[in-house]
Amino acid sequence: MNPGFRLRMSKKNQPGRARGFLILAGAIFLVLLSISPLPARTGTSQAAKSSASMAAPNKTYGLSTAPIRMDVFTDYQCSVCKAFYEGTLRQVIRDYVASGKVYLVHHDFPLQMHKYSGEAARWANACAEVGQFDVAEEALYENQDSWGADGNIGKYIAAALPVSDYKRVQSIMQGSAMPAPQSGRPTDDPMAGVNHPCTMDPYIVQDIRLGYGISAPGTPDFVITYKGHSLQPVYTIVSWPVLKQLFDSLLKQ
Repeated sequence: MNPGFRLRMSKKNQPGRARGFLILAGAIFLVLLSISPLPARTGTSQAAKSSASMAAPNKTYGLSTAPIRMDVFTDYQCSVCKAFYEGTLRQVIRDYVASGKVYLVHHDFPLQMHKYSGEAARWANACAEVGQFDVAEEALYENQDSWGADGNIGKYIAAALPVSDYKRVQSIMQGSAMPAPQSGRPTDDPMAGVNHPCTMDPYIVQDIRLGYGISAPGTPDFVITYKGHSLQPVYTIVSWPVLKQLFDSLLKQ
């Protein structure tokens, strides 16, 4: 893939606009793949290196030994991230993670434009700490409009988790209060203004700094690494048929 390749999306994160990008993004994605080899550089991607720097809660799907690693940066209150999860990532998990071909790694990149995004990331990390990340992610996206209106995230996490696990999550969240860590400018401190932190906050901050490292302009963003070769970050959603063709092309190399 062309090292200069960048697909950018408006920070407004509007679903209609994002859908308009899909055809163009898909065409460019496949054309570049067909005419360009993988980048010459090798080694573990920056996201892969940095994510190992702290023993964060497990927010992954699949096996780390899979030939393809996909690092995804999202905001649970972002409507475009919801569309990407429901239309593409679920297919990745079902078809390529389950078959051992893709290792999917989630990173939190809560945006300041979304009031409850940092708090949602806290809940997701707390659920990951008790082994319920996949359940929490699904619950957060499926109920995005509801908790996004009033911030009552715990209601939907409680409905999704077994009672015993929810009590453990409540214990992790105890004592914390909004505001929560959020991304801003790379020079900003994600913890600025956080007076009642959660024990999960350092992991959210770590993910935010990883996002700064790939120059993430908004969400969603993702980086694909294949057998030590890191492709350039993609800064928009890509439809499942397009991503599937990319995966299949990589696996044939």
